Amino acid sequence: MSTTTASPLNFQREANLPRNCTFDPHDWKILSQYWHPVALAAEVGEKPTRVKLLDEALVVYRANGALIAARDVCPHRGAPLSQGWVEDGQLVCPYHGLAYDTSGKCTRIPSQEGPIPDRLCLTTFAVREDYGLVWVSLGGGQKSLPEYPSWDAEGFQQILCPTIDIKASAGRQVEGFIDVAHFAWIHHDSFGDRSNAFVPKYTVERQGTGFRAEYISTVSNFPKALQHRAPEGYLWRRVFEVDVPFFARLTVHFPEGGRIQILNAASPVSARLTRLFCPIARNFDTHLPLEDVYEFNRQVFEEDRAIVEQQCPEDLPIDRSAEVPILADRSSGAYRRALAEIGLGQSYTS
Repeated sequence: MSTTTASPLNFQREANLPRNCTFDPHDWKILSQYWHPVALAAEVGEKPTRVKLLDEALVVYRANGALIAARDVCPHRGAPLSQGWVEDGQLVCPYHGLAYDTSGKCTRIPSQEGPIPDRLCLTTFAVREDYGLVWVSLGGGQKSLPEYPSWDAEGFQQILCPTIDIKASAGRQVEGFIDVAHFAWIHHDSFGDRSNAFVPKYTVERQGTGFRAEYISTVSNFPKALQHRAPEGYLWRRVFEVDVPFFARLTVHFPEGGRIQILNAASPVSARLTRLFCPIARNFDTHLPLEDVYEFNRQVFEEDRAIVEQQCPEDLPIDRSAEVPILADRSSGAYRRALAEIGLGQSYTS
């Protein structure tokens, strides 16, 4: 179940760019309209937590049953509210003790009596909780959050893997996730096989604000230590479903009716820093230790990180003529076209 809150009083639809913004202003305004994950929901409580999204420093916390996201700046003297605390359902600034209710309005100034200026009001943002994550939209939350059907499906185990920080653009990370030709090379140690590098022709079709790609091959998805569990000649079906800008689901069909659905949610902290959130849902091996899942997931994404952080140019080129595509790049081409359709620049800075 999701919760969404945003204060009409405080929210500025035409938000100013953050200080020291690393994004192209046009691209920043487009990206700000979408939902992006900023934290694991279980880690956000009454203790204020500082996060960053699109170069905007935020404080997220819970008070009186509400989930709140606001600029991490007290409008009185610019102190970081994330160093404050929640008391009687209100966020208290650590500098002068000013208190703010869940709408962002200042309700108390300990050093004075009398009326409180209307301008003493936090800049709050649309925030919601879904798939075990806290999501924020700096642009009002008018876009729909893409679905993750397996997360709440009967018989599926919910797994929240630790986040991974990648010193690269979110677009590059997502494109790497949907790339099928790199399995044999980048993931040779985790699950790939360099003697099985051929990519059979696969289909890509438009779907919603993104696309769906179905890839069938003999490349096993079991970790190397469990490859013996893959039946000889088994055809592995992988379905990638991508929604712009940085939301990608991978469903892998395992033997004997097993299914695993992996959400790759790349959060653009800045133009050159991406925090990867990866909720996983599966309907098999639910009795096994989660530490094994965490370890395998980190191994795979660390293998990706090592190459993505070195790609040049650092920005994902929307114009495919800037690089030389190969036949296996059908998904990449569809992804770049989808990004271009929402108006992102040809030299896209994220």
